[in-house]
Amino acid sequence: MSRLSHLLRATYTCCLFVLIAFVSGQAQSSTDSAMSERIEQLEKQLLQLKSEMAAMKATNATAAPAPSVPPSNLVATDKPADDKKPSGIGALLGPTSLSGFVDMYYLQNFNNPNPRTNGLRSFDNTSNQFGLNLTELVIDKTPDPNNSRTGYHIALGYGNAMNAIYAAAPVPFAPDQYLKEAYFSYLAPVGKGLQFDFGKFVTPLGAEVIETKDNWNYSRGLLFSYAIPYFHFGMRAKYAFNDKFSLTGYFTNGWNNVIDNNSAKTYGTSFTWNATRKVTIAQNFMIGPEQTDNSSNWRQIWDTVVTYSPTKKLTLMTNYDYGRGDRVTGIQNPVWWTGIAGYFKYAINEKYVVAGRYEYYNDHYGFTTGTAGHVNEVTGTFERPIGVHLISRLEFRHDIANNPIFTKGTSTPVTSQTTATAGLIYVFDTREGAK
Repeated sequence: MSRLSHLLRATYTCCLFVLIAFVSGQAQSSTDSAMSERIEQLEKQLLQLKSEMAAMKATNATAAPAPSVPPSNLVATDKPADDKKPSGIGALLGPTSLSGFVDMYYLQNFNNPNPRTNGLRSFDNTSNQFGLNLTELVIDKTPDPNNSRTGYHIALGYGNAMNAIYAAAPVPFAPDQYLKEAYFSYLAPVGKGLQFDFGKFVTPLGAEVIETKDNWNYSRGLLFSYAIPYFHFGMRAKYAFNDKFSLTGYFTNGWNNVIDNNSAKTYGTSFTWNATRKVTIAQNFMIGPEQTDNSSNWRQIWDTVVTYSPTKKLTLMTNYDYGRGDRVTGIQNPVWWTGIAGYFKYAINEKYVVAGRYEYYNDHYGFTTGTAGHVNEVTGTFERPIGVHLISRLEFRHDIANNPIFTKGTSTPVTSQTTATAGLIYVFDTREGAK
């Protein structure tokens, strides 16, 4: 049909050209009878061609339309053609993500203690040797109101960190030692979404976390190690009112335990306020009996974290903790402890970051550290990423106490301790394929 149309149009054009040339006087004689006869024949042919084209158009108009089939090389989609899709294992896992890291270090304690352990350290407790801080594997699926309102989070860990967390449990549970977190979630259709989590999860308290990669310094501070718990087992519910305010409630077995050590429960709340784009305030509170087979002595802990970012390169943070309530034989009043920490982090450029921390911790009765008194510590950290997945950190730290609680050499008690640490952290995340 297409070739026939082109042929008819070409013939029609040629005929018009002949007529125009004749009318404009290009012919030699207007009275030539042969030319007149030729023109009459051409006009008849044009009329016949017009009749045939009209008939063909009428036939096509009455015929049933063929179904529209897109070309085989085109795929219908609602997304722009240049949108990137998850590739590799990210595409295979779908909404489930797989991430983790391997965290190793070498620490030099200039007191050269024997045995080779550092005082007042939680995870980096081995000295003058290489150590495996933590290797972690996380399987995660976030609840989505547009897809599935259920989700889960499983974090497996191995290393010095998991040993320290396990040792802090009042009722040890061996199969649970290498399970850092394990909970399932449900996003209830309430307002903007009320999320419930059930299982084992890390504590909301404190300015620092278990994962080194998410902290500013390599070592954990005194407040992280002694003022607050590591984890809880139970349930929590979180609701974000808007971009500025969120509230979380907790109902758990207690501090650092999967199996409760008494008949009562621990309650808590967290309130986060993004006051401005530069200032964030988080206030946490927990209360409940934590002593074994004693549901009368209620422990309470107040925890405040304020973060301030005056520029894109500089961030400041402070953390304050106050705890009390447990009763110890031989001490008339409830024990209490308190501490404050200040942090700074400055990005020199895209590759170099410096960070610092100062802490003051007072364990008035020696309930958390084992020795009554106060301790100060100052830490400086230099960080440089190596490639995309590897983070390197170099840290110097000095601790000083009012009592000789550190060890120098074989058995000499001293009031201070200085360490240097070089750490390497390799991180990975399958969600990179979706970026």
